[in-house]
Amino acid sequence: MKKRVVITGLGILASNGKGKEEFWQSLEGGKVGYKPVTLFDASQFSVNQAGEISDFDPKVYMGTKGLRNLDRSTMLLVSAGKLAIDDSAFKITEENTDDVGVSVGTTLGSIKSIADFDEVTLREGPRYTNPALFPNTVINSPASQVSIWHHIKGFNTTISTGFTASLDAMSYAYDFLQYERAKIIYTGGVEEMCMQTFFGFHALKFMSGSKEGQAFINCPFDKRRNGITFGEGACLMAMEDYEHAQKRNAAILGEVLGFGTCFDPFRIDRYNPRAVGLKESIRLALEDADVAAEDIDYICANANSTVSADKIETSAIKEIFGKHAYKIPVSAVKSMTGECFSVSAAFAVAASLGAINKNFIPPTVNYKEKDPDCDLDYVPNKARKAVVNKILIIAFGPNGSNTCMVLGRFKK
Repeated sequence: MKKRVVITGLGILASNGKGKEEFWQSLEGGKVGYKPVTLFDASQFSVNQAGEISDFDPKVYMGTKGLRNLDRSTMLLVSAGKLAIDDSAFKITEENTDDVGVSVGTTLGSIKSIADFDEVTLREGPRYTNPALFPNTVINSPASQVSIWHHIKGFNTTISTGFTASLDAMSYAYDFLQYERAKIIYTGGVEEMCMQTFFGFHALKFMSGSKEGQAFINCPFDKRRNGITFGEGACLMAMEDYEHAQKRNAAILGEVLGFGTCFDPFRIDRYNPRAVGLKESIRLALEDADVAAEDIDYICANANSTVSADKIETSAIKEIFGKHAYKIPVSAVKSMTGECFSVSAAFAVAASLGAINKNFIPPTVNYKEKDPDCDLDYVPNKARKAVVNKILIIAFGPNGSNTCMVLGRFKK
């Protein structure tokens, strides 16, 4: 028999809100986080809009000491960890620290650090590099620093599966709780905005406005969509054994009901048009959660404003849910945060927790022109008041990764 697993704390830093309450308010108000890039000179690109956290000050969360040699990804994640630990009202001590884990999804987090470190090595020689900056070049550095800063001595892991990484990290945490290898785990993801990653998505023509003659627009499921809006952020949440949460009288934000994962390799830069893996991951998630398709009240979609992905996702939902698909609200949080790669799925979980606790369904903003290939209820432009009990969260990418999660309102 499966153990019950609940979420008891949430720490989030997104381009449209810092902390769970501000983030939830932004979603309910349809506030977008994308704006002109300030972290680097974007004038060389045809696109200069992104979901940047332009007012992030790590000193607010971490104090003034020990920041000099940390990169942006690490400071974002450690700060989100501080918010999550505080929100979970869990005091980490020498007596319980071995029962606390960290599980993080990130994929691009070390690229800027590698580029900066290698630039000095190539120009000046390896003897002139600052060895204190070397730890930032490994992808597990942000997760490791969360444990170091917050005195966590339990397991620590980093999952790097691209677009589904943070949801995969949460699934990993869920399994650790099932096997009683931890009692509380801070899990989620992080990605930072930097010129190197921005350039990469721009060069691949994956970004809206990056192709000649295209205008910048972020409008998932809308007929005008033409690519992603790149974003950044960090999100950690406290995932906990229910009995452990009950004993310490923790406030419960939601219950994790199940996960489904299916790797469906097709092409490295193209979504499988038949969505074989996506449909299977939805089926597996519903099965793992022991939930019927008709029990899902809301779908927090992967939709990132690319022509093929939004169409494929709509088709997959219709095949799995049949006629009921037209009765389920489906919305795209990325219409407000942008595509934040590895952390986007954690943002979707955070948004879904808001839907459960604040009784609203986040909108798909900037939705104006209907696409005949995307014909579901996308909660256009304005949040909708609703009591939501069970939510399907979808994440997938063109690299073949597909992971889904079912989140529920906690009931004793």
